[in-house]
Parts: sequence; C-alpha cells; structure tokens
Amino acid sequence: MAITALAVPIGAIAALVAVGLLKLIALITNLSFHGRAGFGEAVPGDTAHRWLLLVMPVVGGLVIGVMARYGSDKIRGHGMPEAIESILVGGSRVQPRVAVLKPTSAAISIGTGGPFGAEGPIIMTGGAVGSLLAQFLRVTTDERKALLVAGSAAGMAATFNAPLASILLAVELLLFEWRPRSYLPVAVAAVTATLVRGPLLGGEPLFGGAHVPAHIDASAYGLCVVSGIVAGLLALGATALVYFCSAWNSPTRSTPCYPW
Repeated sequence: MAITALAVPIGAIAALVAVGLLKLIALITNLSFHGRAGFGEAVPGDTAHRWLLLVMPVVGGLVIGVMARYGSDKIRGHGMPEAIESILVGGSRVQPRVAVLKPTSAAISIGTGGPFGAEGPIIMTGGAVGSLLAQFLRVTTDERKALLVAGSAAGMAATFNAPLASILLAVELLLFEWRPRSYLPVAVAAVTATLVRGPLLGGEPLFGGAHVPAHIDASAYGLCVVSGIVAGLLALGATALVYFCSAWNSPTRSTPCYPW
C-alpha cells in the first residue's frame, strides 16, 4: 500500500517532466529552424531557410555526442533498452544525471530534426524519477523496480495521453510480472500522470483517429493481411539495422549482435 501511495507523486512529477520535454522540443525546434524563442508548435519543414534541414541535424548530433562523451553514456540509445538494462543488471538504479541529460539530449535530437520520437527518452526519464525516489527511501529491490516502472508508465501516459497503452507496455516490457503489488503502483502512476497532463496539454487524443465505415469489403481485409506482413518484414529489417549499427559503434563488440 505504501508503494502504491508513492506512485501518486511519482506520476505527478513524471507528468511535469513529460510536459517539460515537449515544451523543450518545441523551443529547440523554434530556435533551430525559425530563429525565434517560443514554445509554440513548430515544424522544421516550414523554415524559410531550407539549408537548415541539412545542417541542424548534424549540429544536434555533434552536441549529443559531446554530452554522451563527457556527461553520461546512458543517454545513448532509444531509452527502452536502457530501462530494461537498469532493471535486469543495475538493480533498478538510475544515475541522477541521467534524469537531466536524457530528456535534454532527446529534446536536442528531436528539436534539430532527428528522426526520433519522445517515447524512449520519456520512458528512461520517468523511470529515473521513480528510481531516484526509491533510492532516497531505501526500499527493497522489487519495490524499487515497481517505482521505476511506475515512473516510466507515467511518463508515457503524460506524453501521449494514453494511460491504458502505457500501463500494458510497461507491464509487458519492464515489469515482467502481473502481481498486484507491482501492477497497482504502475496503474496509479499512469492515471495520476494523465490527470495532471489534462490541464497543461489538454485531454484530446494526441493523434486523431480516422473515420471507420460501418461496412468493410472482404478485399479490404485481404489488404490488411498484406499490410501486416509487409510491416512485419520492415520491422525485422529496421531492428536488424539498429542492432548492426549499435554493434558497429560499440567499443566492446567486434561482430554485430542480432535479436534472434
């Protein structure tokens, strides 16, 4: 019960961090491509100087490289693998500086036009919030893991306004169990983050859904099957490329490592 109660402030803090990440991304996008300081929505492609579309991603990558070299190498990667590693190998402990450097590097990467999303960084950052609180209170390893996952789920819920999907994703990929003592803090944190997000970013869906007709022809279902197969093959190819590039740049690996 105490861990579930702690999930409430973790969810609230993770929501504020998620809102801050989105605002920081908007600020860097405005500065990088439009030469203005503002937190309003900005699209890199709308810039009047088209050459910035080639230059700014390179500049952002160089800045992040310096941060990774002299700050923390934990900011490298997508975010989800690092969260899993901290649970399985690091005893669910996350360094305090990761909570600052990870969202900052993510905002620079996305804001300068990098082809990445906010889900991975906010998973790691939200998890850092839960882990740091757990380390301060000196709870057990299982309780620390529950709070780390609660922070991750809260960050996702606040970023994408999708509490149910965030809970299921966190439980499946980070929690590794369905026990109520671990599941309840995750659910409470995600719901809390969603409630905090509402007044700050609104409660409407982040991505508008398409209109679904009442009747769908049988041929459309066949096209869905084809699309699913193609998407699965593309996902395998993309995953292989990610692992290959990670292994290529790893100083401790001489051959690529694949997930199969």
